[in-house]
Amino acid sequence: MSEHRYTIPAIPPSNNRYIGRNNTWEYRAEKSRWADLIAVLCRPRPPQPLETATVRITYYFPDRRRRDPDNYSGKMLLDGLVRSGIIRDDCFDAVELVLVGKFDRQNPRTEIEIIQMEGDVCTQS
Repeated sequence: MSEHRYTIPAIPPSNNRYIGRNNTWEYRAEKSRWADLIAVLCRPRPPQPLETATVRITYYFPDRRRRDPDNYSGKMLLDGLVRSGIIRDDCFDAVELVLVGKFDRQNPRTEIEIIQMEGDVCTQS
């Protein structure tokens, strides 16, 4: 079993910023930016992409404003982890996702903890 911890000194945008809006290019640019951030900041990588893993994403927000977990689903982060070769896939059979929201006015950030686990892997249909 391997464990990897990464810190990104930013918080991805809420899904509300893009869902139901006509800003596809802005979304793609932001998603690419986050994939690049993960590629640069999430090191060291495992020697091979993890087949199955628990991914715990902890957001440290700069204020105590109410936020819904579904608006911080980790979409951009998980896609970046796949693109960087840290996890093989982000489907339900390969990833158990845990989302946590906390408060840190002095140091807002996103922490990603990945724990390799044994179990089912995705199968394509």
